[in-house]
Amino acid sequence: MSKLNKANSKRKLFDVHAPVFWPAVILLTLFISVTLVVGAPMKEFFADVQNAISEYFGGFMILSINFFLIFCLYMAFGRFGHVRLGGKNAKPEFSTSAWFAMLFGAGMGIGLMFWSVAEPMFNYVTPAKPGVVTPETIEAYAEGMKYVFLHWGFHPWAVYALVGMALAYFTFNRRLPLAVRSVFYPILGERIHGRIGDLIDILAVLATLFGLASSLGLGVQQIGAGFEYLFGIKNTTEVQMLVIGAVTLAATVSVVTGLDKGVKMLSELNLYLAGLFLLFVLVVGPTMFIFDGFIENLGNYVGNFIELSFWTESYVNGKFSESHVDWQNGWTLMYDAWWIAWSPFVGIFIARISKGRTIREFVLGVLFVPSLVTFFWISAFGGTAIFYELTGVDISNTIMEDVSTSLYFLMEQLPLSEISSVISIILVISFFVTSSDSGSLVVDSITSGGKLDAPVGQRIFWALTEGLVAAMLLYGGGLQAIQAAVITTGLPFTIVLIFMAFSLRKSLKDEAEAKSDISDYERRIIEMARQRKQKKKTKEDGSALENEVKI
Repeated sequence: MSKLNKANSKRKLFDVHAPVFWPAVILLTLFISVTLVVGAPMKEFFADVQNAISEYFGGFMILSINFFLIFCLYMAFGRFGHVRLGGKNAKPEFSTSAWFAMLFGAGMGIGLMFWSVAEPMFNYVTPAKPGVVTPETIEAYAEGMKYVFLHWGFHPWAVYALVGMALAYFTFNRRLPLAVRSVFYPILGERIHGRIGDLIDILAVLATLFGLASSLGLGVQQIGAGFEYLFGIKNTTEVQMLVIGAVTLAATVSVVTGLDKGVKMLSELNLYLAGLFLLFVLVVGPTMFIFDGFIENLGNYVGNFIELSFWTESYVNGKFSESHVDWQNGWTLMYDAWWIAWSPFVGIFIARISKGRTIREFVLGVLFVPSLVTFFWISAFGGTAIFYELTGVDISNTIMEDVSTSLYFLMEQLPLSEISSVISIILVISFFVTSSDSGSLVVDSITSGGKLDAPVGQRIFWALTEGLVAAMLLYGGGLQAIQAAVITTGLPFTIVLIFMAFSLRKSLKDEAEAKSDISDYERRIIEMARQRKQKKKTKEDGSALENEVKI
């Protein structure tokens, strides 16, 4: 083989943007190595880091995530809502149903499988405001569902919508690479191609990988718990490592087939399977209780939306709270950091599948449709759990002992429990694979300089790396290590998102003014041309009249 052919072959396997690829790999390796070498003391260190960030920057993160929601609504209903991602003649690449399926699958499917039963029951036992409601009462459950909706509703999807909208606009309308750095072109100019841009993308890679590791860590615990609950296989760390390995290989196969085939097919499979699973619970569970509960939960959430959105846990049990290390640290702030850490991954993925849609259509689709589906899903599974709890089945204590078994224990209370539990495991695995393969495509795009279709070798590398990061963090520090990593990367990326919002608006405003200026200029040119034509015609008519007089 000639040197040229060898070079071409190498480029087909790897085509990285070295200033982003290598620092990201080195930092990941360093973080994992320290976690493994230090061992058990790292758990305490991670807990201290998480508490410190929550205490000193919790209010900042809460204000920021509210700003993201307000900004998205402004973009949808303001003067830029008509702007089409990809240009005025762009057409959607995917059908609306396929688009929603991929939105839901990449956004938070695996997290919902883990927490849709567990979180409502946790809030039932340990409410956010124990002085306001009595624990383990129906009032505590109703109060807790407001916070569950807060954690899984409009705010997280606003974070995704902001990043996806900005990336889609700068990629498809301004013809810049599909990378987070591109969004800052109106502020940084050509410097996005230098060290500042590299730093932004490195941070995006780390945030994405740690955010994914958190979800994959939850998923593998739930899968392992399912194997133990149904088949008696102990849910040990070794079993969890094997699960991560098997699912990572499946994700690798999906990644190799690409976005149009593997990822799209799995996302649609997830949607259909999740729909059947939800329908099963609706039919065999407390149907009317679920529907009525959904309506009331939604009303309580909307009716208390402002208060919930700006709650900082400053006053607890009638006293001033000096820190955020109580309930909110483990729930609201953890979720906020999780969604922000996930935003480069989900945002880039959503941007890739949203070409051809207007900003208004994009925001309303991303913000409201998945949120409403999520609300109904949580009301169905959480509502069924509280229904059986109130009729004498001790679901809450079982969940508090081992949160990863919550979904399987609930299925045991319903008919055909063995079949439904197996389906739930399959669904968790399917969401697991979809998150991993989508994340691989996104990280691959960032580390290749924004290429939409990077070489297959890179896709395989990042699919395997994601599984390795989740496995090592789970092994070395448990979920505490993963959560601390998420919050640590989520905090600086919050600042990135704030600048991203201002950059997007500036670019849209400049574009609108440029079009207006061009239109005025064109009108002046046309008017001048008309006047010259009129003068010429008048002169010709005058010459013709003069000739007639002479004759």
